[in-house]
Amino acid sequence: MNSSTNDGRRLAILAHEKFPERAKTALGMMRYADDEIVAVLDRTKAGTRVTDHVPDICDAPIVDSFEAIEEPVDALLIGISPIGGDFKKSWRPDVCAAIEAGCDVIAGLHYFLNDDEEFAALAAEHGVDLIDVRKPKDDLTVAKGIADEVDAHVALTVGTDCSVGKMTVALETVRAAQAAGIDAALIPTGQTGIMIEGWGNPIDRVISDFTAGAVEEMILEVGDDHDLLVVEGQGTIVHPAYSGVTCGILHGSMADSLVLCHIAGLEAIHGYEDVTLPPIDTYVDLYESLAEPLFETSVVAGALNTRSIETDAEAEAAIGAFASDLGVPATDPVRFDADAIVEAITE
Repeated sequence: MNSSTNDGRRLAILAHEKFPERAKTALGMMRYADDEIVAVLDRTKAGTRVTDHVPDICDAPIVDSFEAIEEPVDALLIGISPIGGDFKKSWRPDVCAAIEAGCDVIAGLHYFLNDDEEFAALAAEHGVDLIDVRKPKDDLTVAKGIADEVDAHVALTVGTDCSVGKMTVALETVRAAQAAGIDAALIPTGQTGIMIEGWGNPIDRVISDFTAGAVEEMILEVGDDHDLLVVEGQGTIVHPAYSGVTCGILHGSMADSLVLCHIAGLEAIHGYEDVTLPPIDTYVDLYESLAEPLFETSVVAGALNTRSIETDAEAEAAIGAFASDLGVPATDPVRFDADAIVEAITE
């Protein structure tokens, strides 16, 4: 499986023009990885600090370029991924500067650094590694439909859209379960989860025939070693571009329970604003009925991202309304905790 970062490395994170709102890989690494974050690159916010924009996360200076970093750096990590996973030309000077400084470069793009002639030549010259986290293994195959045979209870985070917090909810659920004495582990399916955990299959890069098999493989690998597996979901079943990967993960995981993730106030698919989100109970019906011919599952809890809501009281009211729409318990696991999700799963 794909290894990405080593514990204790000193990372600089590239997030130009996107930090923090559209830099979920950067935020995920800063919140959950064991690596030390030396600096964040965002030329629009240079001169400020991370905690000026995100108070509940590790702090670091924000600079306008790699060359402006004053501390030693082991690796540059690209902390954003545009729609389609492409590489932006404006990032090239920073990547080249990092390589020339002897730093590895880690990316979770569909554009592979190792296939870039300039980057590959520079990396060879300076003896550094280019780590393409989204490059899948060569030996993946189709699913056998046997993920439900493992001893562990399998939970899957599903969403109303992309970037609504499925990975964050999965990680927070694993942490809360472990704190409650449950032997729980994450099944990483996206670049950020793989970077944090150091293993996984990048499902949205896998050949479509092998998508479910890539998820099943991971569950079979560790499913008898833990009591609870939480699978990191991707996309949403109603997405014009990414519904395929969502369905593949759902069927490949054969999850015992589902956790529906949503952002307060979200009304349309990001980047496809003409696609209005259906009612919450429609999502419940869609996910459960799509799984039903193969295995029995149900939405047992909800996770509402309330970052746009100012006060805790207002957030609690929004969570209450969301739970009412779902008909199951709900919480914001970042703002509050994930205990309600763990309780719903274990029941």
